[in-house]
Amino acid sequence: MKSWWRKKPAQEAPAASLATLRPSAENVLKRLEWTVIRRLDGLLQGDYRTLLRGAGLDLADLREYQHHDDVRHIDWNVTARLQVTHVREFTEDREMAAWFLVDLSPSVDFGSGELAKRNIASEFTAVLARMLTRHGNRVGAMLYGAGVDAVIPTRGGRRHVLHLLDSIQQRQASGETGTTKLRELLAAGAAMIRRRSTIFVISDFISEPGWERALAMLAQRHEVVAVRVLDPLELALPDLGLITMRDVETGEQLLVDTHDAGFRKRFSRIAAQREAELRQAFVKAGVDALELSTDGDLVDAVIRFVELRKRRARLAAGGGLPAHLRAA
Repeated sequence: MKSWWRKKPAQEAPAASLATLRPSAENVLKRLEWTVIRRLDGLLQGDYRTLLRGAGLDLADLREYQHHDDVRHIDWNVTARLQVTHVREFTEDREMAAWFLVDLSPSVDFGSGELAKRNIASEFTAVLARMLTRHGNRVGAMLYGAGVDAVIPTRGGRRHVLHLLDSIQQRQASGETGTTKLRELLAAGAAMIRRRSTIFVISDFISEPGWERALAMLAQRHEVVAVRVLDPLELALPDLGLITMRDVETGEQLLVDTHDAGFRKRFSRIAAQREAELRQAFVKAGVDALELSTDGDLVDAVIRFVELRKRRARLAAGGGLPAHLRAA
């Protein structure tokens, strides 16, 4: 596998001036700051800290033990001195690195409406990256096309988010590249990202088998969120008559009659089966999952993600679920 890091620091992409970036990146980020990030600022109201979990913990306070508290947080010295069980309360160090592993293979260029899956993936990446960098965190990215063809090291600031967004926009579909091997992106992330980080894997997860194990291995060291982009037409076919379908990754074409109700029913059944298999794969890998639809609202999606993190944080604060419930 080729090396992605540039040898000379002066050649690192984040050092590029804004004048070298395409105007569309600046325009897109400005639009997202006004239409999405500004709305999120008013809706989240301090829930930012649920987005990421820091790498360290700072002691904040001591209090009496309560039911469901994690016994590992008991301060035995204070308990012995006061003869009342006390636990330590911690605040998480929020400053940490977040990585975006973005699948830009030809299949993400599909979209039945105004937006393609690629647009949704790039906008979600820009929104989350900007929200995180505004609070002092660093973000980086690994981009996958025909292979892992770009690594953007972690940095902070709006300029860096612009560079990240521009890099995604520049990587347009390069024609037929063969089937996607998502495990290559996940394996590269596991090999390159040494320090514990929060990793967003953004993909439609249309890939050769084998990525499930790679995702689970990545989640053993890092906090992983699987962000799946999808289009409604991938779940159910309307009656469009006789049409030609083409696989954008392999070039294979197939003539199908969508007027056939039996065919549409089989298509929906297979799509539902794949949905169930995907969700099961995420559960087995131990990762949180978020779905982004091309006809959905990005603000609602981010709020769902924050609520997901809040529930996870509450479980962690309470010591987690019992083993028999986790197994279930």
